[in-house]
Amino acid sequence: MYLLAAVFLDALFGDPKRLPHPVGGVGLIIRFWEKFFYRKDDKKRGGTLFCRAVLATTAAAVGLVLLAASFASPVFYGAAVLYLLYSALAWRSLKDETLPVAVSLFNGDIPRAREELSRVVGRDVQSLDEAGIIRAAVETIGENFIDGVFSALFFAAAGYAIGGPAVSVMLTWLFKAVNTMDSMVGYDNERYRDFGRACAKLDDALNFIPARLGGIVALLAGVCLGYAPLRGLKVFLRDRKKHKSPNSAHGESAFAGLLGIRLGGGASYGGVFEAKPEIGDNLREPDAADILRAHSVLDASVALCVLILLCL
Repeated sequence: MYLLAAVFLDALFGDPKRLPHPVGGVGLIIRFWEKFFYRKDDKKRGGTLFCRAVLATTAAAVGLVLLAASFASPVFYGAAVLYLLYSALAWRSLKDETLPVAVSLFNGDIPRAREELSRVVGRDVQSLDEAGIIRAAVETIGENFIDGVFSALFFAAAGYAIGGPAVSVMLTWLFKAVNTMDSMVGYDNERYRDFGRACAKLDDALNFIPARLGGIVALLAGVCLGYAPLRGLKVFLRDRKKHKSPNSAHGESAFAGLLGIRLGGGASYGGVFEAKPEIGDNLREPDAADILRAHSVLDASVALCVLILLCL
């Protein structure tokens, strides 16, 4: 099955760094259409048209790649499907990007840990102490488990069930296009508040079911690893909606409950402090090993997803 092979390749190699990454292509599409539609006086309507244009262009690009590969040979077609599914996953890269933070903390190098963290989070890191660095890293793992791993697997599996490999790839990359649009224009600031509204709402809608299922999968994975199930479930049920996004706290609350640490709270972005609710219980101070524990929950969650796919 293509999807299982894609998960294996992601575990083995992580993000393809020496090959053209489809996310980069989606980014170019987004920038092109943003320049075209942002000139509209009605930013909300312009943003809606922009969103439709990006999705249509992404669908056309994916369709052309698959069509060209199918004309070349079955081998080329299979390779194209596998590469497009594999490159949509961010399991290995999520660990690769947060592991240097943990290593720096183990070495007692707080400035280096802040520098490594700044590569993967949008918040200001200059004033973070060790506990703040750990919380930010674990939050990133918990939140991106949904966006970067589970949701992609969800849409890939749904597409495969509906229409086979081609539909699987198409649904996966339409989701990735929406998710990338949200990360590029879905900000609540003067420039994008109205223009990015359609993209942000669509991203919320697409992640609604995967976020909730993904949180449950993370809890089950934590139970398999020996973490306290009732504690994890309590925090998940209590704190999963403590975020301005309807989906972001589901993964974070599951990880916080399993590890027994507090996440969330306020953070500074571009020098502006943004208050946020706290997630989890402050049962103990976080330590650098919590980043590795979060990695183990992430690994077990993906393994559980693979087991579910095999059963299906």
